[in-house]
Amino acid sequence: MTNPSDDRRQFLGLLSLPERRFLTDALRAETVGGVLLLVAAACALVWANVWPHGYETVRDYTFGPGSPLHLDLSVEAWAQDGLLTIFFFVAGIELKREFVAGELRTPSAALLPVVAAVCGVVLPAVLFVTVNLAAPDGHPTGWAIPTATDIAFALGVLAVVGSHLPSALRAFLLTLAVVDDLIAILIIAVFFSSGIEFWALGAALAGLALFWFLHRRGVHGWWLFVPLAVLNWALMHESGVHATVAGVAMGLMLRCHREEGEEQSPGEHIEHLVRPLSAGFAVPVFALFAAGVPVSGKVLGEVFTEAAPLGIVIGLLVGKSVGIFGGTWLAARHTRATLNPQLTWSDMFALATVAGIGFTVSLLISDLAFPDDEHLAELCKEAVLVGSLACAVVGTLLLKRRNRYYRRLYDEENRDEDGDGIPDVYQQQG
Repeated sequence: MTNPSDDRRQFLGLLSLPERRFLTDALRAETVGGVLLLVAAACALVWANVWPHGYETVRDYTFGPGSPLHLDLSVEAWAQDGLLTIFFFVAGIELKREFVAGELRTPSAALLPVVAAVCGVVLPAVLFVTVNLAAPDGHPTGWAIPTATDIAFALGVLAVVGSHLPSALRAFLLTLAVVDDLIAILIIAVFFSSGIEFWALGAALAGLALFWFLHRRGVHGWWLFVPLAVLNWALMHESGVHATVAGVAMGLMLRCHREEGEEQSPGEHIEHLVRPLSAGFAVPVFALFAAGVPVSGKVLGEVFTEAAPLGIVIGLLVGKSVGIFGGTWLAARHTRATLNPQLTWSDMFALATVAGIGFTVSLLISDLAFPDDEHLAELCKEAVLVGSLACAVVGTLLLKRRNRYYRRLYDEENRDEDGDGIPDVYQQQG
């Protein structure tokens, strides 16, 4: 294996031991969440196609307080605007930690995943717009749908197929997804916010400032921060800015560096508490009420004949894989980075293909992009499922080719013959 001290120069090298331990815990939670996400999506498809009336009745059931904050929302809207805020809150903490203590804390380490994520967003959008401008029935306004990577779904697929990927590959996928989440958050905030209510936005910003001030002053107590967070979310929802932005903002405000005597920073501690709620409940419930689309030969035919859904499939399968791989290769070629000699660029392409699995955010943007055309939004969701399935199958086949070799690397990396809890490879290299 490679020396941890070479990480800045070597791409996909051995992680430092503290970073490896943190990522192992994070990836374990994401993997379990990914499996639950797969189950929820399958249940949604079965429910929506076997008993469509029951599914629509539950999905469209409205409850909650009305004026002045207009929170009388359907079950689908509560899942989309409410539960996904928990997901984006965790994403905000992940972003903050990556920037202050993780792989993104230095420009040299951040360059490859940032370039890869940006290329993995731009190329799918370009392909989608190209397909839709070339067709008379095109809808280029849906360009953002195929741009997002779903880390939970991707890791869930890896868990199901049983691939023993080295930790460096999994870590790169997680870091890539964190940057991808940041871009998705900016896209939602800039392009899918409308009818701004400035009084509510001002009140939300004041609430966020109070959240930051109390946290920085060392004030503790869920009984204070949870109601304040809910109020900030409600005000952001009323303002016209997408409500999930409030979750990201509060996540970014948490301190994620450790001070003297701390085993965990406040951000890491809160992420450890909230991540199971996000991965185990919030995201699967969202999937249950977002992925329930009709499946038939006619609908699947429209996915490949209508410009918008076809652009999504091409964007996910071709745009994400080629964009991520090409961006990584170009960044490595024009920097001092060298690929870990135990891995090949074909491994990177396989991982890039798996990163084409776009689910949670892609389903969300499908509704946001076409709020007045339910049929088109459902076709786009169908295309997200088809494109993600295609990426999962192709990525699995590419990874399975080398799974025996990955298993040897994985066993070598995790061997602990003296049973002291520290893999031997770290002790051998001091």
